[in-house]
Amino acid sequence: MSTAALDTFDTGSTRGIGGGNAGGDEITISASALRSLGDQMQRFLLEYRFAMQEVETKLAILREEFLHMHEYNPIEHVSSRVKSVDSLVAKLERRGLSNDFDEIRREIHDIAGVRVTCAFIRDVYQLFDLLTQQDDITVLEVEDYIESPKPNGYKSLHTIISVPVYLSSGRVDVPVEVQFRTIAMDFWASLEHKIYYKYDRQVPNSLTRELKLAADIAAELDTRMERLHVQMHGEPPAHTAPLELRAVERQVHRA
Repeated sequence: MSTAALDTFDTGSTRGIGGGNAGGDEITISASALRSLGDQMQRFLLEYRFAMQEVETKLAILREEFLHMHEYNPIEHVSSRVKSVDSLVAKLERRGLSNDFDEIRREIHDIAGVRVTCAFIRDVYQLFDLLTQQDDITVLEVEDYIESPKPNGYKSLHTIISVPVYLSSGRVDVPVEVQFRTIAMDFWASLEHKIYYKYDRQVPNSLTRELKLAADIAAELDTRMERLHVQMHGEPPAHTAPLELRAVERQVHRA
């Protein structure tokens, strides 16, 4: 299946693919081939949707447990999405990848994404622990932008996990990107995304400086609010800290 064919599937058109020449010669895709292409893509993206739902279910169970069995719930909000065909095709073209489904799964890990928003930084590491230590979850990648923020001030804990999905045809292991961040981090990232979209990523230097300053203020807010929370409720049990997370990262990279 070619990238152009993916584009044809998304638009619903039966225009030529592969590019026509001046003489008008072009390769066309038949209605039956288009239906087959649609079936393949639907199945491929459904696997990611199912994997995403598996992660959402795991988080929902943890959330319910905290609500009923503990005095404090670390999960403020969970959102999720599966890339559209248009977005996936654009990424294939940017990365110069082939149209093979196995290669796509191997090289692109953010087709399915889940974002977990927490109140405090310690909640981020706790939720990372509780999710990734489950027996059927395999950690593929970890990037801790909380301990080491990006130059623009972006903070978040990113992980790629492999989730088993059981279909009528058997088990499929599907990668899902999970991002953990605090409310302050999420607010800043949402604003930064809107600004970069408005300026088509060509953000004026003055705004870039203001965004970095806002990120520093958001980080200070996280620290102050967590300190107040500890004063009210005491220190919770220790969970994964940045130093321990580096050991997880080394283990992942060795694999």
